[in-house]
Amino acid sequence: MIRGLYVSALGMTVQMNKMDITANNLANADTTGYKRDIAATRAFSERLLSRVDEEIGGRRLGAIEPGVFVDDIYVDFRSGALNATGGPLDFALSGEGFFIVNAVSRGGEQSVKYTRDGMFSRDASGRLVTREGFAVQGQSGDVTLPDGLITSDRLGNIYVNGKFIDRIAVTDFEDKRTLRPYGDSMYDETPDSARRAFLGEVSGGFLEKSNVNSVREMVSLITVSRAYEANQRMVTIHDSTLEKAVNEVGRKYS
Repeated sequence: MIRGLYVSALGMTVQMNKMDITANNLANADTTGYKRDIAATRAFSERLLSRVDEEIGGRRLGAIEPGVFVDDIYVDFRSGALNATGGPLDFALSGEGFFIVNAVSRGGEQSVKYTRDGMFSRDASGRLVTREGFAVQGQSGDVTLPDGLITSDRLGNIYVNGKFIDRIAVTDFEDKRTLRPYGDSMYDETPDSARRAFLGEVSGGFLEKSNVNSVREMVSLITVSRAYEANQRMVTIHDSTLEKAVNEVGRKYS
């Protein structure tokens, strides 16, 4: 009965985590370039049996199932649909890849980030920046745009009044699972990340929508809520059974 309480409580914790992830996906359904998160669960029994086997010299005691936990949160990097805006500073990537931006922390520390969000603008210095104010990188560093008519081509080359200014820097990675979310639809690379050439196109005047399917996420939210309620009912049942075992059965044989 005690084990049943723990299993049901763990089940409630897992469903709460899934609910938070699903709710965050829904909240970012209209966020440009956002990629949905997916929770992966794993059974505790797989690890526990291995640990017990090691401690007692390989003797098997039998299978137990103490519940599951959220093993990791994966990012679904599939591309979203492109939305035509006509904005000269709006860019989207057709194919896999990321824009490169130079992020500056509150402490003044600079670091390279990667994003699919191409909703850019010009700051007071004429730099092409993200919504957070981080400088978009080109082949020559920060992209700085003078006043004038801005146009671009599918290679990411930017022109002002017909004069070439710079090419937006875009890269891709061999395994995107090695990237870690930074926030605001940006990602950090890790020591396991390996860059590769960007093979797609840069679409000026377009923005990439999030890859969140609102209907699917709503269905998932309902499913998670029902699973949480089922575990909650099991906690109540186990608690009631335990109370009877202590107060009635214990009193009978005392």
